[in-house]
Formats: sequence, C-alpha cells, structure tokens
Amino acid sequence: MTIPSSTAIGPDPGVRRYDSIRDLLPSVDNPTPLVGVDERGADGTLELFLKLEWLNPFGSIKDRAANHLLRGLAARGLLDGRKLVEPSSGNTAIALAALAGMAGTHLTVTIPDGVPQEKKVLLRMLGAEVWETPDDLCPVDHPKDGAIALARSIAASDDRFVMPDQYSNPDNVLAHYETTGPEVWRQTGGLIRTFVAGLGTGGTISGAGAFLKERNPAIRIIGVEPQPGHRIPGLKNFEEAAEPAILDWSVIDDVIRVDDGPAYDTTLRLHRRHGLLVGPSTGAVVHAATAVDGAGLTVGISPDSSLKYTSYFAEILGDDGLPTA
Repeated sequence: MTIPSSTAIGPDPGVRRYDSIRDLLPSVDNPTPLVGVDERGADGTLELFLKLEWLNPFGSIKDRAANHLLRGLAARGLLDGRKLVEPSSGNTAIALAALAGMAGTHLTVTIPDGVPQEKKVLLRMLGAEVWETPDDLCPVDHPKDGAIALARSIAASDDRFVMPDQYSNPDNVLAHYETTGPEVWRQTGGLIRTFVAGLGTGGTISGAGAFLKERNPAIRIIGVEPQPGHRIPGLKNFEEAAEPAILDWSVIDDVIRVDDGPAYDTTLRLHRRHGLLVGPSTGAVVHAATAVDGAGLTVGISPDSSLKYTSYFAEILGDDGLPTA
C-alpha cells in the first residue's frame, strides 16, 4: 500500500488537516473554546465561561495580535528587507518569532529581566535574539517600561529595524475586533452580559469590548489591573507603566484591582478543581469576575497556560504541593 503524501491529499479543516500551523490561527469559523467554570460570584452565583486562548497554535491570545501586526506591516511595505524589534513580556514575542521565522524575518526581543525563564528559552528556540532589559532603563515616572523604551530607541536609530509596536498599533485592537469579539458573541448566542479581561497592551479589551458594545451596549466590560509591584506577567499597573496609546477607556465600564495572592491562589484552584492549566493572569481574571455583582453570563479571557510559569510556582510550592508562604 502506498501512503499518499500530504501534497496529494491536500488540506481539509473538516478532519483538522492543514497546510501550515498558521491555518490554526483563530477566527469566527475556528474559535478558541469556551469552557464553563463553577465559581461562586459576589451574589452567590456566577455563570462563568473562560475563553481558552492558550489553545492557540503559539500558546496565547497574542497569536491574534501578532498575526494582524505582521499582516499590517506587510501591507504597508514595511517588512521588505527589514528586521523586527519588539518589546514583550513574552507571549507577543513568541507568536511574532514563530510567524516571522516562517517568513525568514529576524526578530529581536527586548524583554523585562523578571520574565519567566521558560519564555526566554522558547524565544531562543524559535530563533529570536533576546535582550533582557532592567526596569531602570526607563524614566522614573514609568519604572516598568524599560523594554519598551529600548525597543523604540533601536527602531528610531536604525532603519534596518521596524517595530510592530503592540502598544500603539491599532492593528492590535483590530485583531480582537475582528476575531475575539465576534467569536464570543457567536459562542454565547448573544447572551453574554459581562466580559472580563486583563489590562496589558489594551488590544483585547478595546477591540473585543468595542465589538460587544456595538452588539449590545448593556454588556459590561471589566478590566483587571494588578497592584503596583505585582508579579502577574502580561498585566500592567498604570501607576508604574505608561497607559498604551491603543487602550480605549470609553468601552470599559469598571476596573477591578487584584493582588498577587488571590490571583495565584485562584490559579492553583483552577488547576486542582477544574483541571485548567492556566497562567496567573487567568487567576486574576477569575478572581475579579467573582467580585462583579449580578454579572449574568460572563466570559473571562484566559490568555495563556501555566506551562510558561512553572518556575514561578516552583518558588511558592513545597514538595507537598502546598504554598510555602
């Protein structure tokens, strides 16, 4: 018996056969899943679903933004013969590195030196050049933006580089307006009443929030912000980091602040009670969702998995699996 080559049989999404990993990027017709989570809310009940973005091909919600950012640069002719430089706490850079590598484009990543080692290793495995960046490189009023300042300096001083700039590029918002928002609306049959997402670049909450508000202005859009000095990768506290230019406060109804302790405790509970291998930002999102009165059908964004943060949890868990502090 002769086994046909992949070229002979061709792609068929119906049996999940594809020409390229890029074909697994999410869309309304190929959404990331919603999974119900039995958590108690502020009023004793909560109909909560998590959108599992870590099941994207490169492991996070940033796959959406990275794809749109690169498509936008290519459409404007800004990628021809140039290298990429981008600041990132890891997830956007991982997706950019994978997509750029397939296109033969070099990526330099400026990354905060406190980012988990797992992410730095993944970036190097994908061929990215990683520059670990201390926070004190940036101005005193924005003590957590050293990586952003360095990347912008490189792009401004060397025309061989172009910066996708997830913090200022509206293509980041467009990614979620065109995919995340429509997916959530369709998956909930329009019954969603509350949408909860972390505050980072602002792309997810601004894009998905705008789409959902257009469909039903009564939907509440809740942002999740960590406390100053936090250790919740991917989220930003705007007392110590500049507000991204693309963050649209007009679609946000409320912001809930979450401490590291409840975020990490909730993350462990999601692992042990629900079998969900989620990262700390998901713990923050779920903890915030439980604080919303009368939330109705709620969708929370689960940006990435715990597999990129095992070193963090190794520091706080003893051999018996219990927190050491």
